[in-house]
Amino acid sequence: MKKVFSVCLLLGVSCSAHAQRFVYTPINPSFGGNTFNGSWLQAAATAQNRIADPSTSGSNGQTDPLTQFSANLNQQVLSQLTNRLLTSQFGQGAIKAGSYTVGTYQVNVSPGGGGLIVVVTDTGTGNKTTITIPSGL
Repeated sequence: MKKVFSVCLLLGVSCSAHAQRFVYTPINPSFGGNTFNGSWLQAAATAQNRIADPSTSGSNGQTDPLTQFSANLNQQVLSQLTNRLLTSQFGQGAIKAGSYTVGTYQVNVSPGGGGLIVVVTDTGTGNKTTITIPSGL
């Protein structure tokens, strides 16, 4: 018994354990990591992104000034036409109940329990939008 105890004691003394301190260091600079990792992380994320940005029209993301001018002019003309059409259809007062056709859109205006209900239907696609105008307005 003494021999077993002495062997266990010698094995316990001769095999000492060594430990080291582990320290977590974040990689992302937003969370306290090295600031030089930011450009690498951005480049890695951009390389993995396979979805094209629809707002960019070209390789450098800038639009042609002539294309911008044309689009802006179209928006201005359509806005003026819309204002004139609404004034001619509805007048200056409240919107009157009825059915109106504006281009490919069918607009149905009807009184409802909570106010005026406007249903806009795109005849080309069949999509519908319902707008309720409260009666207090």
